[in-house]
Amino acid sequence: MTSTYFQQANPEQLLGQYPVGDAFLKGPARLSRDELRNLQELRFSAVIARAWEVPFYRRRWSSVGLQPGDIKGIDDLSKIPTFSKADLMESVEAYPPFGDFHGLDDKYPNTVLHTTSGTTGIPQPLFFGPFDREVQNALLARAYILQGMRRGDVAHSVYGYGMVNGGHYVREAVTHFTDAMYVPAGTGRDTPTTQQIEMMHRYGATAILGFADYIKRLADAAHEAGIKPGRDIPLRMISGHIGQEDKAAISEAWGGAEVYDWYGVGDTGIIAGEGPSHQGLHVWEDAHIVEILDPESGESLPDGHAGNICATPLFKTGIYPIVRFDTKDVSTLKGPAPETGINFKLMMGFQGRSDNMVKLRGINVYPTAIGTLLDQHEATTGEYVCRLTREGSRDELTVIVEAREKGQSLNQEIEDILKKGLGVSVKVEVVSPGDTASETQVESRQKPIRLIDLR
Repeated sequence: MTSTYFQQANPEQLLGQYPVGDAFLKGPARLSRDELRNLQELRFSAVIARAWEVPFYRRRWSSVGLQPGDIKGIDDLSKIPTFSKADLMESVEAYPPFGDFHGLDDKYPNTVLHTTSGTTGIPQPLFFGPFDREVQNALLARAYILQGMRRGDVAHSVYGYGMVNGGHYVREAVTHFTDAMYVPAGTGRDTPTTQQIEMMHRYGATAILGFADYIKRLADAAHEAGIKPGRDIPLRMISGHIGQEDKAAISEAWGGAEVYDWYGVGDTGIIAGEGPSHQGLHVWEDAHIVEILDPESGESLPDGHAGNICATPLFKTGIYPIVRFDTKDVSTLKGPAPETGINFKLMMGFQGRSDNMVKLRGINVYPTAIGTLLDQHEATTGEYVCRLTREGSRDELTVIVEAREKGQSLNQEIEDILKKGLGVSVKVEVVSPGDTASETQVESRQKPIRLIDLR
């Protein structure tokens, strides 16, 4: 008899191990640190055993002198070399077309293949087996339910589809593990922005799921169409990749809807999600070991220090085990907030990209963090793009800012805001609303381009 996808996924067993809703709050969320560590050790050992069967890990770990049996537990993590997307792409180049970082064989039928966007080169393959795929879906649903998604909600998703994981993964999380109705609108390229607003009005959207940039664009489009969020669109919940964006401004634009953040990458699925307390993002520590690494030395940093998010998912024991994946995304960890009822550590959300950082006169500047600063001026729309150039012996950053008005005084006001927030002077060029769209590709990309390096 052929083994079907859901037979392999075994949802009943899966939800017993990685529960959502009340079962999560009464179960894993209440584990003591010792109980949690014991659970992590058990799951970590299974991941390591599977990783030794994968050529990518065998050759990388053997090259630093590791042998099976050397990694006895989580305390041995520091012995294991990290890897990043660059290493995966080297694998794809050396072992086309899929690389050697997977365990594709007859034991794992029903494989799902996605890829990264490929905007900077050949797309990276992403592999999912039924069990790990559905665990990541359940973990995302865990966040949505914690944030208030419930039966009767109409969840309007603006995540993209195609080969990237985003829209498919969000659709599966909502439809497989929540009671909400799902509307797969996609990006502005999938469904034009004006049509999306009409759909949200017609179908009574109560939740919107997506990246902050396009969520803000939709709010502007609603007001332009004379449709008032909160009155004509009964939105009460926004959940997506918010990062350092101004939640209060997004909430106000959508009629007071509650705004929640969550973090994850294509390879790992969701790693952390924000809850009602808004004290940070709860790291799903029953499903991930998360380290913060010094971007330069690669050493693990203590809680309270910003650095690269490095993830080891504890449920990926099939097609594509992941051990110490350096995402190059920057964040900070801090201890649990027991008053929330969840004893997991907190992550301070996405704080920038270490490999997209610009050093100006000794100051580290993250282009993705500039949007939050621009929100401080009411004339700006929140859309911008940065151009990095070499002038003489030093780098210069020009921030092209969309605004509803122009004038030299406005330029100076924005320059002052950015200098105060960044700690270094940058040039500012003010343009009309919509003028950066061709460079940021905000209507078609899930993550708009914020830095153009012209050096």
